[in-house]
Amino acid sequence: MTLIDLSGSRTAGGSPNLRGYLATPAGNGPFPGVVMIHEAFGLTDQIRRHADRLAGAGYLTLAVDLYSDGGPRRCLVATMKSMVTGEGRVFADIAAARSWLRASPLSSGRTGVIGFCMGGGFALLAASDGFDAASVNYGRLPRDLEAALQGACPLVANYGAWDRTLRGAAARLEAALDAVGVEHDVREFPTAGHSFLNDREEGPRALRPLARVMGIGPDPAAAPEAWRRIEDHFAKHLKA
Repeated sequence: MTLIDLSGSRTAGGSPNLRGYLATPAGNGPFPGVVMIHEAFGLTDQIRRHADRLAGAGYLTLAVDLYSDGGPRRCLVATMKSMVTGEGRVFADIAAARSWLRASPLSSGRTGVIGFCMGGGFALLAASDGFDAASVNYGRLPRDLEAALQGACPLVANYGAWDRTLRGAAARLEAALDAVGVEHDVREFPTAGHSFLNDREEGPRALRPLARVMGIGPDPAAAPEAWRRIEDHFAKHLKA
């Protein structure tokens, strides 16, 4: 498990100093790969633990750092703007991470994408861009949802009913996936809120009480089933 330089794989418009955290499964491979996209807080220890978990399940997991050229304070606004427009540096960086994984001698070539919170929104948008499977976890939906999902790979999505920031998102996503004919498995967990797959609270300590009021934080009851769904989905589409 190590921080790696991805600048050699970057494409036009991507971050010049792109890097990521690589979690490698035990054994000799080859392994299916997964590009992981972090939350708004960046490539935190929490995201590294998520990557380590997927590596433990047999996936060569690369958590790409979308804030490589400046950190969260300098990059967050531009990164969120890319989610609204559906283009820009972020998508070049995700494509570079995918290319790096597929070129790795440890890779089987089959590659998925997974994201959490902000990263879930980007994983949803990237699902139609050359990936074999996608996992969207409490990701924001684009305005033109059906257009964004045209040609998407098979998708598993996890949302929380107590997430006040994304009310009704699971139902809207499922309806759109039905409409465009994309294979999917969408679930809203009744006890969970936003960021419920995290194993501890994230963000500035002073804001954590407000986050709890907004339905943001870990849910140890729902998380194991959500992780099982993710692993089953990737096993079906990446390991088969």
